[in-house]
Amino acid sequence: MEALARARPELGALVTSGTVTSAQLLARRLPEGAIHQYAPVDTPEVARRFLQAWRPDLAVFVESEVWPNLLTAARDKGVRTALISARLSSASLGGWARTRRTAQALFGGFDLVLAQDDATAEGLAALGARDDGRLNLKLAGAPLAFDPQALQAERSRLAGRRMVLAASTHPGEDEIALDAFSRLNRPGVVLVIAPRHPERGSSIAALAHARGLAAGLRSAGAVLGETPVHVADTLGELGLWYALSDSALVGGSLLPGPGGHNPLEPARLAAPALSGPHVDNWRGVFEALAPLTPVAADGDDLARLWAEDLDDPAAARGRGEAAKARARALAPDLDALTRRLLGLVDRAG
Repeated sequence: MEALARARPELGALVTSGTVTSAQLLARRLPEGAIHQYAPVDTPEVARRFLQAWRPDLAVFVESEVWPNLLTAARDKGVRTALISARLSSASLGGWARTRRTAQALFGGFDLVLAQDDATAEGLAALGARDDGRLNLKLAGAPLAFDPQALQAERSRLAGRRMVLAASTHPGEDEIALDAFSRLNRPGVVLVIAPRHPERGSSIAALAHARGLAAGLRSAGAVLGETPVHVADTLGELGLWYALSDSALVGGSLLPGPGGHNPLEPARLAAPALSGPHVDNWRGVFEALAPLTPVAADGDDLARLWAEDLDDPAAARGRGEAAKARARALAPDLDALTRRLLGLVDRAG
């Protein structure tokens, strides 16, 4: 979105998403003039009204967010359509193959198709889609933003103490992180838990108290370093915590289900990062960063890896800097993507 805004400032832009959290983040991060709306319910009448209201020239669908009614209605109105950073599992591709005629009508009508990987491209081609190359938007993006003054303030509050981070955690992972922190048994080290969904902050603090660990809620005004556990139950501060951390767990990865989160977020900030073994949604990215993101099989492993980073900070920092360089090398050419999308805009109508 930022690249499009730079290239064509007069272009109107609408971004849709489906969760309250995404809406709150987009409100802060979208370029000036871009608008966020919740994605319309995918029924023929709602799709028709949505398109009648917004009248787009180009509709860009990302990853696997292909809404048949919205897509069909857009094409009926002469809207150009693109599918970028496409990623469909073998199960999803198999499901579409069972409705081949419908799938060919949907996927065969895109004006631009850029798949994340060869397997997705081959599967989409079998459904009638074009193959215009590869693009993985998960490899793109600037470092998470944070306020440099806030970083200095939080460092001052730590007063030289070390900090380990459990970032973007899901239910069940907080217990593992807290138990690993207890086994770590390093007086003066602070654990920050930044849950994926901030509304879970109070329950995480309760888990800490049940283990005999004092915990403060950032949303309630707790100060970093006043308690051994600091629950960062706020939005938009993950970059701050990665920048501060001596060793950071990328959550959503310790237990099956969430599929992991983006390891490029700590890498872009040179934060020494770790993960659990369950990273199906980001496996290609984790493989690209291997072995710079060690894997903790369980809570004992997590405690061990945290301890190794704390005991050898120079090696941990070196791993973080190497991950930062790797992330920079992996970044796709967004200017080329911008040119292709704007070419579709110019051909619309």
